[in-house]
Amino acid sequence: MLSYKSVTFIVLVLSGTLSYCSQPSQEQEIPATNEQHQAHNNAKEDGALIVKAQSEPDTLKGSLKAEAHGQIGNAHLMLNYHSPAVRGRMIWGGLVAYDQVWVTGAHSATSLTTDKAITVGGKPLPAGKYAFFTIPGKDEWTIIVNKNWEQHLADDYTETDDVLRIKVKPEETNQHQERLRYEIVSGQGSEGAIVITWDKLKVTVPVAAVGR
Repeated sequence: MLSYKSVTFIVLVLSGTLSYCSQPSQEQEIPATNEQHQAHNNAKEDGALIVKAQSEPDTLKGSLKAEAHGQIGNAHLMLNYHSPAVRGRMIWGGLVAYDQVWVTGAHSATSLTTDKAITVGGKPLPAGKYAFFTIPGKDEWTIIVNKNWEQHLADDYTETDDVLRIKVKPEETNQHQERLRYEIVSGQGSEGAIVITWDKLKVTVPVAAVGR
């Protein structure tokens, strides 16, 4: 059985598309139930492929729908996003512009759902569904949680809808990550993180559950 200590992604390949979970790749309004947790854990038995940070060469085209699920303390978190590939392109300061609001994925806004109150970088976030944006910089990223989760890219983004903003430092890595990847990682007690990796960059967003 997979552990939520370090969430990996479950990939289903069907008719040329890919989803990082064993559920349908459509947007979901409510968090997963315990039964859905079990379905994700048992997906390998159903013929799904477990994919870690490095996998076989990626020959699929386009930005693929994906989900990341995880437990931090008593809170279940889910991220819905589209996962673009590097494909030899310059990502940082190229495909992804510095100092501009980025959907942190592709197509529809990346969404973050939590079934319990949490803190993000020490700032409170009530249970609910939100858009997850970033402003990448060379030395510092701004993480944005916005109440308007249902939008295309950042076309309808407005700062007045922001629920919170925090600053984090990106880390360079030696390991190449071909497709944009989110992980929800459980740490000690009620603490954990949302981890974003793409190309040779890693961004860690501190998250903690509120209550027990």
